[in-house]
Amino acid sequence: LPDAGVTRRDNPFRQSGGVPQHAAFRTANHDPVVERSAWLLTLDVDEFLNIRPGNGRLSDLFDAVPDFGAISMPWRLFGNADRHNFADEPVTRQFHLCAPEFAPRPLQAWAFKTLYRNDGTFGRLGVHRPKGLDPRRSETLRWLDGTGRALPARMWRGGWRMTPETWGYDLAGVNHYAVRSAESFLVKRDRGRVNHVDRDQGTAYWFRMNHNVTEDRSIRRLDRAVSAERDRLAALPGVGEAHTSAVSWHKNRIAALKADPDYAAFFGEITGPRLEKLARMTHNFGSRVFYAGPEIIPDEVLARDVTKRFYFTI
Repeated sequence: LPDAGVTRRDNPFRQSGGVPQHAAFRTANHDPVVERSAWLLTLDVDEFLNIRPGNGRLSDLFDAVPDFGAISMPWRLFGNADRHNFADEPVTRQFHLCAPEFAPRPLQAWAFKTLYRNDGTFGRLGVHRPKGLDPRRSETLRWLDGTGRALPARMWRGGWRMTPETWGYDLAGVNHYAVRSAESFLVKRDRGRVNHVDRDQGTAYWFRMNHNVTEDRSIRRLDRAVSAERDRLAALPGVGEAHTSAVSWHKNRIAALKADPDYAAFFGEITGPRLEKLARMTHNFGSRVFYAGPEIIPDEVLARDVTKRFYFTI
């Protein structure tokens, strides 16, 4: 991939210890590619920028709102759409069911990622926003939310999610495919988390991040361009073989995990009718329900019509 303009770095966390995501960011801060880039944005592999103006390119975003220094774009959580099996296909083509745009709960639904100008205003990379804001530049900084409004200054240093006053996707958002297929989620759980490493990605996580309430296919307008770029990269020497090897590893790992009694039981639970129905009702639950887990929801609530709105919390 380096011959195609793609820069890859190994994560040094195994040698240095600590949290994988934080270790990667610390190292990246001093990478020549980062230092000479005009704009910076940290995205996980399951997060996809979805720009609304024009043809959905960064240049269209810059044309729509010139002269900004940073823009924070909210997540939109995409569920597994009841897909149980892994498929060697881009997730943006597989999964179209998601949380509603207005989704104040769970808290993660409106977490944001920030694209910012690399001009010395900020000192280092961060998970949801850059860190190390230079106080001398704060008075002239134009920091926007996903709709193009000014992001309140109170959120610049510690904010990580939108509010009912700042939510919106008119300019851009980030499609977050946190669960993908049920089989792929087994591998994700087995791997462990890259940030909150001490927390299990069990049934409560699946319930919290798996939203199949409404549909959004807007990112599919990029299909043709994505296919062309994938074909270009796959044609490079060794890349296609590497991809085939990775897919084979993934399938073998799925088979091994499904042969494990604990993981088999977990797979049966997340693909069962109870959790599949709850994934279509998530917009009706209070924040504490998502942290307690789906077992807290009474059967009488589960029995309700998924098309009817209600509010349940604990």
